[in-house]
Amino acid sequence: MLPERPLADFLNAEAAQLAEACTRCGKCVEVCPVVPFGPMASVPPQDVVEPVAAFLAEGRPMSEAAGAWTAACNGCGACLPACPEAINPRKMLMLAAAKQSRISSKTPELFRRMSRSIKIMIAMQLVPQEFAKLFVPARPREAAMVFYLGCNALRTPHLLFNTMFVLDALDVDYEVVGGPSSCCGVISTKWEGAISTGQRVTNNTISQFEGFNPEKVLSWCPTCQLHLGETLDGYRKTSFSFDHVTAYLVSRFDDVKRRIVRPVARRAVLHIHAGCIDVGHAVERLLRAVPGLDLADMVVESGYTCGGSGCSRSPELAAIEHAALLDRVRENGADTLVTLYHGCHAIFAGAESEGTFEVLNFTDILVEAMGGIPHQDMLKRYRLLDDWEMIVTEAQPYLRANGIEIDDDWLKRHGPDILASAEFKGGLDCLGVAAARAQRP
Repeated sequence: MLPERPLADFLNAEAAQLAEACTRCGKCVEVCPVVPFGPMASVPPQDVVEPVAAFLAEGRPMSEAAGAWTAACNGCGACLPACPEAINPRKMLMLAAAKQSRISSKTPELFRRMSRSIKIMIAMQLVPQEFAKLFVPARPREAAMVFYLGCNALRTPHLLFNTMFVLDALDVDYEVVGGPSSCCGVISTKWEGAISTGQRVTNNTISQFEGFNPEKVLSWCPTCQLHLGETLDGYRKTSFSFDHVTAYLVSRFDDVKRRIVRPVARRAVLHIHAGCIDVGHAVERLLRAVPGLDLADMVVESGYTCGGSGCSRSPELAAIEHAALLDRVRENGADTLVTLYHGCHAIFAGAESEGTFEVLNFTDILVEAMGGIPHQDMLKRYRLLDDWEMIVTEAQPYLRANGIEIDDDWLKRHGPDILASAEFKGGLDCLGVAAARAQRP
């Protein structure tokens, strides 16, 4: 069933309700970890939050400090328990960012650039059958579950195939929905300020879910989780429940334990995020069921994920926390750093070049413990090669097999930015409309 009102009306109503409930006390600003790293650091907390609420309520332009706070929000959620009115300041900042992007977007054509970047990245890593599994929409059928990948998780496809191995081991009846054709809509809504496009994209994806008549949609991407499950909560009625795949695995914890047949002898440090702490705790519980695995430490980073939508919104804070994480790995004498999400894995995979520890995703460990062979992590291989002559030589057979013809020199020039998701910082002009027009005969 389609929603009864346009997405713009829903977002405006949510913004008005939050702005009215907000007392401008500044408690959310006081606990926010990104505040010391911007112009809001020298402004009284009440004077930071007030212009945000006024912007949502009246459209009054935000001050420099309020705009910087909105832009730097990493989704950590520290503000939620701090609010005496029990409103959601994280959602308030998300709505402010979406409204601001309608006035001026710093990432034009982001969805187009992201889509093309993702397609190139997964085509560099997968054989055609695997490529199609992630990139080609499945035909509608009755399925108990939908495994929803989102968009950017496809950049690290090995962890998605690892997760599917676990679901298969549990005999789950599921279909895969993911890729740019199944975007949650956050790019258009929050980053580009194109609410009508966001409405169409979101409704299209939810309708894809409904085409399988599932009991549950198991998401992977934390951005999709927050956008569909928090920001758009109440926008559209559905017949299925929506939760993270790790919550489902924990709900079947005894079944997971029965399928763990192999010890994994490692001393590990687990990296998780405060903004999606339930997911981190679910992963911790799953890993503690693995015999031989010594989970020596668990490091909780602020933000809800690594990457452009999360901790990278406040790069100075992210650099401090990332360095602290690697220090904890060394201090604990760990031989393994265990990552949480795709964004986390993409950022830390290259740290393995230090030579004292491996970087694995938690899905790698689960697959090994269940007697399987983790899917090849080609992204980490490329990061560790760190030589674009060699990367191009390895990647071109995959690209051609997946029907993508790219000039070697072009890939050497733009490949580093593609692997770094530079479009989220306004880069990758080579994938924009102007570049496409210039390439036409």
